[in-house]
Amino acid sequence: MKLLKVDTIKQVLEKMDEHFSDLKLGVELVNIGEAMGRTAAESVVSELNIPDFNRSTVDGYAIKASDTFGVSESIPVFLDVVGQVEMGKAAEMKITSGKTAYVPTGGMIPEGADAMIMIEHIEEVDNHTIAAYSSTAPGENVIKIGDDVSKGEALIYKGKLVRPQDIGTLAAAGVRQIKVFERPRVAVISTGDEIADPFEAIKLGQVRDINTYTLSSMAEELGAFVTIKQVIRDDYSLLEASVKAALEENHIVLVSGGSSVGNKDVTAKVIDAMGEPGVFVHGIAIKPGKPTIVGKAKGKALFGLPGHPVSALIVFKVVVEYLLTKLMSRENQRLQLIAKCAVNVHSSPGKETFQMVELERTEEGYLAIPLYGKSGAISLVSRSTGFIRIPHNKEGLTKGETVMVELL
Repeated sequence: MKLLKVDTIKQVLEKMDEHFSDLKLGVELVNIGEAMGRTAAESVVSELNIPDFNRSTVDGYAIKASDTFGVSESIPVFLDVVGQVEMGKAAEMKITSGKTAYVPTGGMIPEGADAMIMIEHIEEVDNHTIAAYSSTAPGENVIKIGDDVSKGEALIYKGKLVRPQDIGTLAAAGVRQIKVFERPRVAVISTGDEIADPFEAIKLGQVRDINTYTLSSMAEELGAFVTIKQVIRDDYSLLEASVKAALEENHIVLVSGGSSVGNKDVTAKVIDAMGEPGVFVHGIAIKPGKPTIVGKAKGKALFGLPGHPVSALIVFKVVVEYLLTKLMSRENQRLQLIAKCAVNVHSSPGKETFQMVELERTEEGYLAIPLYGKSGAISLVSRSTGFIRIPHNKEGLTKGETVMVELL
């Protein structure tokens, strides 16, 4: 039986950097209303100040703060009301010492005023006079020109995943369109004579298709466009035809199953048949997921992932996600959390071990509780909060040891 020549994860990523350096995504110009979930292809700077006038953050009266120094509930100051500011209109009055004007929340601060006193801290004496009962500091309850965003300040950076709040910021700066990376096109092909449609009646010995749905969802979650979701039998000719067709219109082709070295494991042969350089990784020092294939043909990326669902998920997180985020210049989106290991955990010698865990919150912090199961058990993933990595040169973890949990 042929043995796999495994690489460490670090070696695999270095090889991928070398082989996929010429794999690039196009750039599209889209309206900001269509940018949600896309990745910015360039940084965008503001061409104006936000706000572009001094605004009130409260309902109250615009004042000179010095008029209220030393003021208290027992020692008020009386101020002359010279008018009121209307929302959406410029303030036309000027505030001098002893004068004030009413300003609603969001309204423009009149010239000469440097603070706002909340309406809760004043009393109307008559139609033209108020009594102020609170001392106010300069700048209090005021958002000044450029306090939110200054002219020339970056609104969004290249590689930033565009979120609803980013769209709001772009709109506030009057930015109509931005450049985003095209969505990476991904084909997902699952192989196996035993794989059946999950929504149809299955025969004894068959299993419902899991990986096509899991891997497609993971790719889409990262912003990819999955063009093909296909299940085929363990047949060289069928797989060769499917992969060849998928390479024509996709940046990445994922083949789940057939990545090992058994009689029906033909994924590596198919990838080699697609063109040079073909397979450049066959085996990673990782548990689970050792029989993993990485290749390149026609300038595109090909991955042979293990058929077991947990192994396929882990390998996707380690290598496929790495490539997808790099193509989009995406900043690291992985969420991590510090926890204490609840029990001793053994690792696999010579391999970087990925241990699924669930988290329990305690008064002292979080506990990482290992979840055990075979790599074919998808429930192991659904019950997991995340996973911890145990380096290949570490024998395991001890109870109470501090660990970093990567959240799923």
